[in-house]
Amino acid sequence: MTKLTSEADGRRVPWWQPVVFASMAGGMAWGIRGQYGHETGAMIAGLLVSLTLVLLLCPKASSISLARAVAWGTLAMGIGGSMTYGSTVGLTHDAELIGHWAALRWGMLGLAIKGGLWIGFAGVFLGMGLSEVRYRTKEILLVMLLLVAMFFLGNFLLNMPFDPENRILPRFYFSDHWFWEPEGNVEPRYEWWGGVCFAWVTLMVYAGGIRGDRLACNLGLWGLLGGALGFPLGQSIQAYSAWNREMLSQTFFAKLHLNWWNVMETVFGAVMGAVLGLGAWLNRRLINPPTEDQDALISLPLEIVMLVCHLPLLFAVEFMEIAAVDAFYDIGLIMVVIPIVASLGGRWWPYWQVLPLTLLPIAGKTIRQLGNGQTGNDLIWTWVCYGVAPMLLAVVFSFLAARNSSRFQPGRAFARWTLLFTAWLYFYLNFGFFEYPWPWAEWTGRTFNGIVFTICVFGLTVLALMKRKIAAEKQTAA
Repeated sequence: MTKLTSEADGRRVPWWQPVVFASMAGGMAWGIRGQYGHETGAMIAGLLVSLTLVLLLCPKASSISLARAVAWGTLAMGIGGSMTYGSTVGLTHDAELIGHWAALRWGMLGLAIKGGLWIGFAGVFLGMGLSEVRYRTKEILLVMLLLVAMFFLGNFLLNMPFDPENRILPRFYFSDHWFWEPEGNVEPRYEWWGGVCFAWVTLMVYAGGIRGDRLACNLGLWGLLGGALGFPLGQSIQAYSAWNREMLSQTFFAKLHLNWWNVMETVFGAVMGAVLGLGAWLNRRLINPPTEDQDALISLPLEIVMLVCHLPLLFAVEFMEIAAVDAFYDIGLIMVVIPIVASLGGRWWPYWQVLPLTLLPIAGKTIRQLGNGQTGNDLIWTWVCYGVAPMLLAVVFSFLAARNSSRFQPGRAFARWTLLFTAWLYFYLNFGFFEYPWPWAEWTGRTFNGIVFTICVFGLTVLALMKRKIAAEKQTAA
């Protein structure tokens, strides 16, 4: 009997699989992200893309190793959510700026920078989780504190001065302001991209230069490329629709009732997922996560203490308005410090992060959207169907996966079932958020994207079932 190693089996995957399936995961997840907000919404994309890639390229790694890598990819995708981008998008398609080519170019440059940094962070951390370089818990804690310090330094150097009352803005400001609309009603927003940039460069230098982690460095660059291409490409479609609204109103596209913003987000996610998938495939020889469980460095009681610290802050940021909490925990990089450290050192936290912790803000926002104006039994059923039941399933799934991690050997079983569960779960929640845009009903601005997401979720289902069949055939042959 010939034993297939993780490396050998992962190299046999054809290039198109990580490209196509990661594109489906990214397109659906980033399109869903638009309904749920910045940091925590973006984590859906980090989760589904990471699960897709580890399922394809890490067939023999242990369950806990893959859970940690996926948790890191999920959390890191949320870091860039602190950067404001709505006004940057506005430079390319606002009615007042239609025909203003200089504003269009500047806006697209800003989207390339912000998109690249957003996905670049996810690439670095996913690579760190999948590489042969072993990081220590205390080491990562110190690195995260350093990144926070560099974040504030970058903000000071690149995003200051910021004094809208006196019309004083940073030199490199990628949102709408008076330079583009001297007489316009402009409300400048603070940009955080300088801090994210400094933190990303610091992490790249540490992982690639100090620790010699080639996979992390390479995936960080591929993520940078994916975001820098994806955001402008997606927005170019929306900008074209705005610049040519009258012409498009006479075409077939008018009958589709397209939500161009959601189209932009879906294209962004699809492009960044495809590029990150290609980068992972090209660097597959460097992928070497542990094939056996590592001893947890953080005890379960300490994990619970960290959870008790993180959960109230996360809940307050997402569902309450507490200025003292929002001032620091609403910053993506600070929000992920505890989870990233706990995901590396804990045995339970990686599963908590992949399942209930990522789900909690999404389920809550779905209830808030659908329950608005409801009373009585309708509100109770909304809570049960979109909050209590999904959270209960996620908690039970995470508990069973963590407790029986040795049974998910290799970890592909964990990745397969988790991808199936989470892909359908977030599709279901978003479909409810969309008010069930069935294609046979009257079309709305949600119908087209609902169809696209349906194709994507079925594609990911085919991937998971295909890998289950291959694994069963190998076990029979052995």
